[in-house]
Amino acid sequence: MNKKTWFVTGASKGLGLVLVKTLLKAGYRVAATSRNINELQTAVGVNSDAFLPLAVDLKNEKSVEKGIQDTVAQFGTIDVVVNNAGYGLFGSLEELSDEEVRENFDINVFGVLNVIRKVLPYMRKQQSGHIFNIASIGGFAGAFPGFGSYIATKFAMHGFSESLDAEVKPFGIKVTIVSPGYFRTQFLDASLGVPKNEIEAYKLVRESQQAHQQGINHNQPGDPAKAAIVMIEIAEQQQPPLHLFLGKDAYQFADSKIKAVQQDMAAVKELATSTDIDQ
Repeated sequence: MNKKTWFVTGASKGLGLVLVKTLLKAGYRVAATSRNINELQTAVGVNSDAFLPLAVDLKNEKSVEKGIQDTVAQFGTIDVVVNNAGYGLFGSLEELSDEEVRENFDINVFGVLNVIRKVLPYMRKQQSGHIFNIASIGGFAGAFPGFGSYIATKFAMHGFSESLDAEVKPFGIKVTIVSPGYFRTQFLDASLGVPKNEIEAYKLVRESQQAHQQGINHNQPGDPAKAAIVMIEIAEQQQPPLHLFLGKDAYQFADSKIKAVQQDMAAVKELATSTDIDQ
């Protein structure tokens, strides 16, 4: 059995579930979390000493702390953390209420930070570890109408993960930001919220919503099983990348964003760099 222990959040469906199944099949030890432990156990379908299902409320620091403690008590270590739990929220920024957006950030951002805070004392002590933060290509290339809140949570993940990488490197801990493109999971079925109060004028947003729910859904090009294999291989690398874009479409979106930023910079470079104090 491989001695590495993985801790995966949001493991009852989607990429998290596929990753957990792949890890267990490959002989890793896995602690997996979900809000509903029965749903998680049924979805994984494995009864093994190498599998620890956990009911964890990511918004509750004590719940997160207990999940981490139970994992260390069971396996003696946590080597790889995958912050996968999260959900999409659709709607223009004007349509979404303060409550809806804050809940999105509570899970996608603050829930992840809770896990990071609670696992780092163990990783610092063992002077090793690897944290995967599952973002989105939308957290790098943000021009997706109707996804402003969700994208903002993933931009936040990109930002704090880059800082985290610099902070924990002296302790031998690695960080990888995973930015998937469109993968064929239940995300657009089960993990996409919509606004309570739609505004009729946002026709472009409604068209985007319809395209995602009816056109893109179940036709995504990415295979989550292949994504899981890539992540496992990255975790075994001595020098894993900080930025991991998953899928050909993710690479295309990233390339377009980089070129657009470079064009904007070049267009106003002389003017924009004229701001230093005169010597």
